[in-house]
Amino acid sequence: MRPRGLPLLLVVLLGCWASVSAQTEATPAVTTEGLNSTEAALATFGTSPSTRPPRTPRAPGPSSGPRPPPVTDVAALCVCDLSPAQCDVNCCCDPDCSSVDFSVFSACSVPVVTGDSQFCSQKAVIYSLNFTANPPQRVFELVDQINPSIFCIHITNYKPALSFINPEVPDENNFDTLMKTSDGFTLNAESYISFTTKLDIPTAAKYEYGVPLQTSDSFLRFPSSLTSSLCTDNNPAAFLVNQAVKCTRKINLEQCEEIEALSMAFYSSPEILRVPDSRKKVPITVQSIVIQSLNKTLTRREDTDVLQPTLVNAGHFSLCVNVVLEVKYSLTYTDAGEVTKADLSFLLGTVSSVVVPLQQKFEIHFLQENTQPVPLSGNPGYVVGLPLAAGFQPHKGGALPCQLVAQKVKSLLWGQGFPDYVAPFGNSQAQDMLDWVPIHFITQSFNRKDSCQLPGALVIEVKWTKYGSLLNPQAKIVNVTANLISSSFPEANSGNERTILISTAVTFVDVSAPAEAGFRAPPAINARLPFNFFFPFV
Repeated sequence: MRPRGLPLLLVVLLGCWASVSAQTEATPAVTTEGLNSTEAALATFGTSPSTRPPRTPRAPGPSSGPRPPPVTDVAALCVCDLSPAQCDVNCCCDPDCSSVDFSVFSACSVPVVTGDSQFCSQKAVIYSLNFTANPPQRVFELVDQINPSIFCIHITNYKPALSFINPEVPDENNFDTLMKTSDGFTLNAESYISFTTKLDIPTAAKYEYGVPLQTSDSFLRFPSSLTSSLCTDNNPAAFLVNQAVKCTRKINLEQCEEIEALSMAFYSSPEILRVPDSRKKVPITVQSIVIQSLNKTLTRREDTDVLQPTLVNAGHFSLCVNVVLEVKYSLTYTDAGEVTKADLSFLLGTVSSVVVPLQQKFEIHFLQENTQPVPLSGNPGYVVGLPLAAGFQPHKGGALPCQLVAQKVKSLLWGQGFPDYVAPFGNSQAQDMLDWVPIHFITQSFNRKDSCQLPGALVIEVKWTKYGSLLNPQAKIVNVTANLISSSFPEANSGNERTILISTAVTFVDVSAPAEAGFRAPPAINARLPFNFFFPFV
């Protein structure tokens, strides 16, 4: 026997299918955008090959209200636009991009922008690139996307359900009420994915996104790790691809002077071609060199001369100085795909047999010419992994005074809640304040006339000693010194900017006195011989 509710359920499902199938015919608006012209064209999707004619959808009942307008206009939404007043690479919806910028694009990073996927019919924007045009153009297509699921929202009359509710901040009055309620949401993956295929067209004399940067001999090498953590020097640097990698290099300390990857010249000597297959070359300019010692202290060199790794014998140990630890490229390009400037920064250090194998860090960043980009952390919502945007209210009246800048830099170096005491042992109790070691604060400055004293480095020195038995000595801190070093800088005029390098370093010094071995006093022999011990001789 059939259940009584089955015919009614079948009618409802067939009615929904008729409503969905009747909406499969859509008329999208296709717009091709160029630099100076906008063309509108209409395209019609083909009808279904089924021989049965589409059914006429039923009109909603009198109780169903009209669908409210969408909260978000998908045509104006651009989630990949993260640089104000600057074109983002492969962001086809960025309004700051022109046809000249499209010529260096490889594909659209966000090809489809849709609204709420739970509706049976929704607006969707499809972006693509037309590389056959000269110059290349952006294709903007606004369509009515149909949800193939029969369980979709056809009509809704509750407008607050179309957007998230602003969260209520808990306080002492509403805390108990908020604890009894809970809410959540689910992220749905987009079902429509569009890919843009670049046609085979003649290569233009310019760099495009992802194209290896050419040099006078081959290409700009950007070491990175491929199948393992070891550095591979044959990896090319790609145009407009920002990278930051770390890799490990196995070296023989005795042959450090012969290894090219440890020398500054290996990274600064190549000359980048302005455009592919061009005779114009852009030299790589060394902007800064920072030396890192074995105790991790940093010192910036005044000159930018190229240094070579040198093997030094220090007693029973061998050291290799001026070894490249970090390399940072900063390349400037134009919107026409030309490289105009290449800057380079180094971090050199001293390598001993203790730190072999060696870890190196490489970074490369691209900056568009005549722009001052301020990267965003999302548009409009935050993107996972990007930093939180923060700032402070600037001083009124132009340039910041010297005292305010010094206070800001000093608070940055000290951090929040810098301590006054340090525990001598790892298990020292807070109530034993007399046993704790006070921190000695020292301020060093170099005064010059008509200059601004700004803190430049915070050096913390921790002296410790071995305490207790020789068989099981314990580490004990006996002295801590915090040295704030200030330098003199010329007074800056209003509107001028200056970059100041600040650094922090912590060193641990072993001040243990050599232990002296102690021995017991030799025992005293108190023995008496018998009176006839030497008989019969005496």
